[in-house]
Amino acid sequence: MKAIIGATIHPVSSPPIPDGILLFEEQFIKKVGTREQVQIPSDAEIIELPGKHIFPGFIDPHTHVGIDEEGVGKEGDDYNETADPVTPYLRAIDGIYPQDKGFEDALMGGITAVGITPGSANVIGGEIAALHTYGRTVEEKLIRAPVGMKFATGENPKRVHGDKRSPTTRMAVAYLIRQTLYKAIDYANKWSIHNQKAEEGEATTPPETDLGLENLMKVVDTSIKARFHAHRIDDIMTAIRIAEEFGLDYTIDHATEAHLIADILASRDVYCVVGPVISSRSKVELRNRTAKTAAILEQHNVKFAIATDHPVLPIQYLRTSMGIAISKGLSFETALKANTINAARILGIDDLVGTLEAGKFADFVVFDESNPFSIETNVLQVYVEGTKALDNL
Repeated sequence: MKAIIGATIHPVSSPPIPDGILLFEEQFIKKVGTREQVQIPSDAEIIELPGKHIFPGFIDPHTHVGIDEEGVGKEGDDYNETADPVTPYLRAIDGIYPQDKGFEDALMGGITAVGITPGSANVIGGEIAALHTYGRTVEEKLIRAPVGMKFATGENPKRVHGDKRSPTTRMAVAYLIRQTLYKAIDYANKWSIHNQKAEEGEATTPPETDLGLENLMKVVDTSIKARFHAHRIDDIMTAIRIAEEFGLDYTIDHATEAHLIADILASRDVYCVVGPVISSRSKVELRNRTAKTAAILEQHNVKFAIATDHPVLPIQYLRTSMGIAISKGLSFETALKANTINAARILGIDDLVGTLEAGKFADFVVFDESNPFSIETNVLQVYVEGTKALDNL
């Protein structure tokens, strides 16, 4: 058992606790509260951090860390299987190099968890995984997988596949998504009929296994989210149209022009993943990019998280991105929730991370100041599952 005392604790799910106590044992938080609320066991190790500030580890819900490695070129490019535009049978966990330098950079930026997605070259790219940023292997880092299925609308699938095969248009992108989802529904129905017959003792032959449709069954039954890469409002609305047709649980990732239809997103209670906030307008879909998007979404009560899309923007600049969004009108309180509670919900891991509460992983960051989004604030320590993963004290 370990007890951190003397610091201001920011649970996010409740107000800050000056001179609070954070009690944790092995991987999990046992209790968080004031000195009056938390009794420290006599055999606990006491860690004194007077004047410091403790926040939940930040979460980047949309990255390619480990699957698009830095500094190694083509050998580290394992996030786009471009032989086919529809690859739901792929799993991000099978392409991740767990010692990618991006994980170290994440820790230095106070990020303890990431969503790792296949790339956006394909209309359907594969399953998404949620990992901690500390550990030797994928298995040691793994929080939960799958936590979503990657879909991509817009220019990327057209550009990558258009010279060789469909899709060459946005119409074909939408068609391929719809057609594949219908195949998944038919596949699920075949298995349902087979299982019912088997339970009733009837002779039956199981359908031939299709790994892609197996994975997509989790999307159509809403066990996992559909994560739609969509920048422009036409692509965002196509994603919404398809998601509503099939009754999917979904998010809009990148959401570059989400500020132009914030009222529509609010009316549908859509979660967005905004970013990268710091980028050039390198393609036509980004021409309306603005750092004000997050603030406008906040004004309309649209829930969102901010993402780096690492390595598009190096992951250690997630907090910087949030600071820039604050400078353009986003409130501190909403920024704090964006990449803690909201990001955890987007990844479907909010039962384990995202706030400092009893029963959740002891994932937290020690800062020297109360504003983690200031470039002058330093990450002093990072704990992941109760283990000190970084120590700059």
